[in-house]
Amino acid sequence: MALKTSFDTDALLYGILSRSPLKAALSGGIYVGDDRPDDSAAEDVVINTLALTQEYHPQRGVSNVNVYVSDKAVRVGGAEQFVADRVRLRMLTDMAVEELRAAHVTGLALTIESQTVLKAEGVRQHFTNIRVSWNIQG
Repeated sequence: MALKTSFDTDALLYGILSRSPLKAALSGGIYVGDDRPDDSAAEDVVINTLALTQEYHPQRGVSNVNVYVSDKAVRVGGAEQFVADRVRLRMLTDMAVEELRAAHVTGLALTIESQTVLKAEGVRQHFTNIRVSWNIQG
């Protein structure tokens, strides 16, 4: 069997998530790499592979699944500020994690390595970074 590439792992993640209830729950879309619109204020998922070895058995790699949600306005001491919408981030993140954990692909194991919430630079959004590890046997 041919070695997998980052195009393959991105396509696998895209397929898993685009066929899941998560897609309908998003106000935006699911994107690969830098395809997400620069000015998007929608709830989007962005998939990208950071590294994938090109040696046989096993191939190992790491991908990101980033779930973006717009910040919400709150009043603190009479002043408006924007904070992460952690309720919505959690809901969408839980949906993504559930689908990823349930995925079964012959010859391939994907595991969730870590998850954290980060502030997106230059926009009023936060995102959950879900780091996926690959172990590809075939």
